[in-house]
Amino acid sequence: MKAQNYKNHKKYYPPHHFIYLPLLGILQVAAIWKIFTDDAHQLTWILFAVIMFLLIYLTLMVRQHYALGNQNRIIRLEFKQRYFELFGKRSDEVEERLNFGQIAALRFAYDEEFKALLQKALTQNISGDEIKKSISSWKPDHHRV
Repeated sequence: MKAQNYKNHKKYYPPHHFIYLPLLGILQVAAIWKIFTDDAHQLTWILFAVIMFLLIYLTLMVRQHYALGNQNRIIRLEFKQRYFELFGKRSDEVEERLNFGQIAALRFAYDEEFKALLQKALTQNISGDEIKKSISSWKPDHHRV
C-alpha cells in the first residue's frame, strides 16, 4: 500500500462507484430521453425514469447511512480512547467543544501532532479540513469505508 495523505485518503468501491452507479445514471438519462422521443410509450418511460431515480437515491442513501453512522460512532470511541491514553482523563468536556469533522480529522495525526492540533482546534476552532491540511506526518486509516 502506498503512503496515505490528504490527497489520497478517500476510498472508492469500484463495483459501486464505477459500474453500478454509472449504469443507473445512463439508464436514467436514457429514460428521460425516451420520454421525449417515444410518444407511444411515454408513460412507461416516465415510470421507468422515476424507478431509476428512486434506485439511485436509495442506493446512495442506504449505503452511506449505515456504513457512515457506524463508522462515526467508532471514530468517536477511538477519540475518547486516544484522549484517555494521552491525557489520562475523560474526554467528555473536550468532545463537547469539537464538531465531528474536527474529531474525525484528528485521527490522521500521530500523538504529538494530535495534541498540538487538538489545542489549536479548541482555541482557534479550525475546521476538520484545516486540521487535515495541517498534518505534517499523516497517520493512515486504511479501514475506512
